Amino acid sequence: MKNTIKLLLAIVLFASCNQYEKTPTGLAYKITKGTGKDKLKNGDAIKLNIEYKLPGKDSILSSSYSHIPVYFVLDTAHLGKYNFTELLTSASVGDKIEFRLSVDTLKKMGMIEYNTIFHKGEIINGKVDILKSFKGQPEMMEDYTKESVDEKNKEIAELTAYAKKNNIKTVSTPAGVLVEVQNEGTGPKGDSGYISNVWYRGTFVDGKAAFDSNMVNGKPNSPTALKVPVGVGAVIKGWDEGLKLFGKGGKGRLLIPSMLGYGPQGSAPVIPAYANLVFEIEIQDVTVAPPAPAKQAGPQLQGQPQGNPHSKQ
Repeated sequence: MKNTIKLLLAIVLFASCNQYEKTPTGLAYKITKGTGKDKLKNGDAIKLNIEYKLPGKDSILSSSYSHIPVYFVLDTAHLGKYNFTELLTSASVGDKIEFRLSVDTLKKMGMIEYNTIFHKGEIINGKVDILKSFKGQPEMMEDYTKESVDEKNKEIAELTAYAKKNNIKTVSTPAGVLVEVQNEGTGPKGDSGYISNVWYRGTFVDGKAAFDSNMVNGKPNSPTALKVPVGVGAVIKGWDEGLKLFGKGGKGRLLIPSMLGYGPQGSAPVIPAYANLVFEIEIQDVTVAPPAPAKQAGPQLQGQPQGNPHSKQ
């Protein structure tokens, strides 16, 4: 009888430890305490990892665990509603937070719509690991810079392995773009003060169908060459660096780490976060850029025309 009672108590204790509580907005959560003692407070600069998952195979919606952690300064006057930030002042460095988001509730709040990803009645499972707090923003930014460099170096290593596996001979630009120069072309090369007219085809490293191209049936088509002012930040840094190796008639490939492309944000809905990219390029011509027009006073137009898919975001 005593053993039965002990077993029942153990079951009750285990169940209570795994029960989810709820915030005032209805967010179900559980905090597993770490070694930290002091609760997070307003003004703390925080580093954490976060992940969102849906039920089923390959269900990760987003995750920082294998990339750059999330950094921000805690502002208790502007905590989010129905998300994990509600819980931060109840947590310490080293704590783990698990939470559950109802797709139906998010729909009612106008945060999402039902679609091929989010289905009625489903639950999004989230988790947060609070990694560190900093004395101030300068210390936080120093840590972020280090993490960014580590991420880029990891991506360069991945692309180096990809090039080796596929027998692609490359040279590296100062920032880390891997460039296969099949033909360097003639005349001046693309650089600051020049415009490169580029035919291109962009793919992911898996080699599947192009996500963007201005070629026709895989071949250059004269009217659609893209005019790129080189070295002025008009396009992603990977292009700015890679185009400098090619003159008129040049041909090659750019293997671009995500941190020199679209990085943690990606370019929805086509390019996901942290996507390394491969661009096949051919240079129609390299010409001197015209002088910038003098600025004139006058009303500012609202909005701007859409850029090409690799314009700087």
